[in-house]
Amino acid sequence: MSLINTTVKPFNATAYHNGKFVPVSDADLKGKWSVVVFYPADFTFVCPTELGDLADHYATFKSLGVEIYAVSTDTHFTHKAWHDTSDTIRKIQYPMIGDPTGAITRNFDVMIEEEGLALRGTFVINPEGQIKLCEIHDNGIGRDAKELLRKVQAAQYVASHPGEVCPAKWTPGAETLAPSLDLVGKI
Repeated sequence: MSLINTTVKPFNATAYHNGKFVPVSDADLKGKWSVVVFYPADFTFVCPTELGDLADHYATFKSLGVEIYAVSTDTHFTHKAWHDTSDTIRKIQYPMIGDPTGAITRNFDVMIEEEGLALRGTFVINPEGQIKLCEIHDNGIGRDAKELLRKVQAAQYVASHPGEVCPAKWTPGAETLAPSLDLVGKI
């Protein structure tokens, strides 16, 4: 069953954020747009390239009212150690959630049970707590923050413009579509 349009399941966790350990729960994902990015593990190879890319674009996400949450099955202590030892991870200003029990990872259906690690899962969540975008990648395939940013902007546009949809490669300011009988077969 698809997670699209479902509400995020309840969770409680601890994150490493701005030099502190802070509580994070499903309630923190409500009232604003959120992006939850699952990755396999700290101190790995593709993961820091993705998390660093998100860090480089974090100000733009924040300007759109979006908070980013990174999640792995590591502990919040491991997140701190990685942050303290990696120049790339040191750039991160968004919460890094520890999920050592795998509960959150299972809630989002991205757990690799035999490894105890997460797949590369990306979820865009609206202010009501509903999942509007879900992408799951093989762990060898890295993600692109600019493309994620475009998709967040499209999700926000569609949410604020009922009756309109964003076509492929849509960017803010580009033409949208208003599905109707008159459009059938004309695109």
